[in-house]
Amino acid sequence: MYYKPFKGGNFLVYKDYDGKQIQKNPESFKEDKISHQTGNISNSFLNVKRKHSWNIVGFDPGLTVGIAILNLDGDLVSLKSCKEVSKSDIISHIINFGKTLIISTDVYPPPKMVKKLATLLNAKIYSPKKVISVEDKLEIVDNYLNDRSIVERPENAHERDSLAAAIKTYKNYQNKLKQIDKRVEGLEISPQDLDEIRAQVIKGNTISSAIDNIIIKDVVIEDQKGSQKIEIESLAEDENHKMSTEEINKKISNLKQRIKRQEALIQHLKVENHSLRDENEEYKDLIENLELKIEKLHYQYTKDILNKKEIASKIAMIKAFQEKYQKEKDLRIKLEENLNSIKQLDSLKQSKDFMPVKMIESFTKEGITEADYYWKIKKGDVVLLSSSRGGGSHTASLLAKMGVNAVITTDKMAHTAEEIFEVNKIPIIDANKIYINKIDEFAVIKEEDLKREIEKWKAKLQSKRNKEEKNKIISIIDEYRAKRKRLTDDT
Repeated sequence: MYYKPFKGGNFLVYKDYDGKQIQKNPESFKEDKISHQTGNISNSFLNVKRKHSWNIVGFDPGLTVGIAILNLDGDLVSLKSCKEVSKSDIISHIINFGKTLIISTDVYPPPKMVKKLATLLNAKIYSPKKVISVEDKLEIVDNYLNDRSIVERPENAHERDSLAAAIKTYKNYQNKLKQIDKRVEGLEISPQDLDEIRAQVIKGNTISSAIDNIIIKDVVIEDQKGSQKIEIESLAEDENHKMSTEEINKKISNLKQRIKRQEALIQHLKVENHSLRDENEEYKDLIENLELKIEKLHYQYTKDILNKKEIASKIAMIKAFQEKYQKEKDLRIKLEENLNSIKQLDSLKQSKDFMPVKMIESFTKEGITEADYYWKIKKGDVVLLSSSRGGGSHTASLLAKMGVNAVITTDKMAHTAEEIFEVNKIPIIDANKIYINKIDEFAVIKEEDLKREIEKWKAKLQSKRNKEEKNKIISIIDEYRAKRKRLTDDT
């Protein structure tokens, strides 16, 4: 036997079971059917009245399913688990306690079974943003059962998980439900209508529109009932043409109640209209203030941009002036130092005992050019190479063209450079063999020391050349003798 929901209708098939004949009366069959169809599924909390039409259902799918049903007051209506139960049995059990508003789960994302169940029951789905841990589920369930003084506890993990999911969902909407309860205070709203208002709000309606829908619906129903009553009473009047005082009073009472309901509706609509007008005015003021604020911010933003552009332009100009000033300052300092050095050199030139030496930091084209710019190297000057590294025939030729009188070195010079200086008869003097007195950016040597070292270099060069000439003559003689010997041997 199956009891399967289909949108708005039920399909019932009657048959014998356990040797017992099912009564054909649907009312008497209903209780029998449920106990047989659901097997182990039954309500553990029958003491809770099923007066609410909308419920929150916590569902834990699997081989053993867990089902927890809460009404919109947060009361536990049913908690059960069952092994190997069919989908139709699950749905039958759920709709036995009312309409389903939300199907909730304790995992994310929602399982396929939860989605299918929600579709069949036309319900929303609620799932947490992340999977709820076992510790959190135990805490949620324990706090809920203790707060509501419920002695019975979930019999297994499936019941616990489904109950935790339902409680989590109820807590999520609890503040909104409290707002609804506060708004309906003072209105003659039945529990069923309150449930409908809650359901509409959870489905997405505003509280005001949900209340209006229910009030208007009740008034229309009452008006229809009242109209039917009046029509019946009018027919009775037409037939009897006489009404007793009791009937007249009853009719007047009905009309007064109708007027009272209409006045209540009118008053509610007036209050709602006034509230909406106030809200509209507030929104207008808010929009006006926001527009003024936007305009002010736009003006300030534009002003700030222009100020920033102007400031950036002035900063760039100031930086340019600062760089130019620094360059001019550095040049002035360098020229002053150069002038002082030249003055000191000129004063030294007048001395017969000392001779100025112009220093070259590096034996490269750039180093020679920089020293020439600074010292004005000219013919007859003595230069001191702080380092001979990097120098060759080309750099030696540059100094030779300037006509320097001597080159003092602090380290070993390249052979190609030495050859250029020797060809041009420019003495190369070892700095270790002459006393050099360095004063700030320039140096001086004794003139007699320079002459002595120049003479030594010249003598050494002459000896070298004599030796080369001698070796050359010996080589010619040896070559001549070898030639004469070959001629003799041939004859």
